[in-house]
Amino acid sequence: MTQDDAAAGGRFPAAFLRPGSASFVELLAATSPDLLPRAHGAGALPGAVHGTTIVAARFADGAVMAGDRRATAGTHIASRDIEKVFPADRSSAIGIAGTAGIALELVRLFQLELEHYEKIEGSPLSLDGRANRLAAMIRANLPLAMQGLAVAALFAGYDDAAGAGRIFSYDVTGGRYEEHEFHAVGSGAVYAKSALKKLWSSGLDRSTAVRVAVEALVDAADDDSATGGPDLVRRIWPVVATVTAAGYQRVPDAELEAVAAQIVADRRAAHDGSDRS
Repeated sequence: MTQDDAAAGGRFPAAFLRPGSASFVELLAATSPDLLPRAHGAGALPGAVHGTTIVAARFADGAVMAGDRRATAGTHIASRDIEKVFPADRSSAIGIAGTAGIALELVRLFQLELEHYEKIEGSPLSLDGRANRLAAMIRANLPLAMQGLAVAALFAGYDDAAGAGRIFSYDVTGGRYEEHEFHAVGSGAVYAKSALKKLWSSGLDRSTAVRVAVEALVDAADDDSATGGPDLVRRIWPVVATVTAAGYQRVPDAELEAVAAQIVADRRAAHDGSDRS
């Protein structure tokens, strides 16, 4: 009897009842492999939309992650309000840059992977386990990355055992690297990291960490055309989230508007002061 016959008869396909891995990705590969991202030999697509810059930093109570809202297609701005930072589960966040369509698909698959594991096992994966699962999923995208459709990801979560926030970065081969202070990925990463080096310090409180993350994006947008800074006219703010013992929490737009306005005011005052001198 085929899996379709079993399903038509009201029974689960055999793959659903087979003991072993609690991985949703492996289950999908066994039952509907056509739903997984795969390379088709088409090469890089000139009209593909790309997300740009993501930053993350540790602070006293956990970690903060922020992403700008711009997406580009070649030299054009494809979107001014795309979201690139998402909850992975209750206590972790994932941020994506690179080929937007594939990256968003990866996020949804990763969220399902963690939810499926918890339902099957009765408890969530450890933070290291979640970071390793994401590494395997990025590694599976390598054929597409070799065609120019790469995904860059940042993962941050609150580790209950350590009582601290932790940050993980990845390369396109699925290499996983823990970042102990801060990190950035995407086209504006080099400028964002330069800002973080000057602004970050150990033991930041939450509000200061949020400002540091937003200011790093402002610096990236100042030098990288693919990164969009806070848009005071359209009132479009970066997506910023914290992960602490209280879980994943998105920073409200009203708070980000005040942070962006203060950054602009401080920089205008510094610029005016330098002009007078």
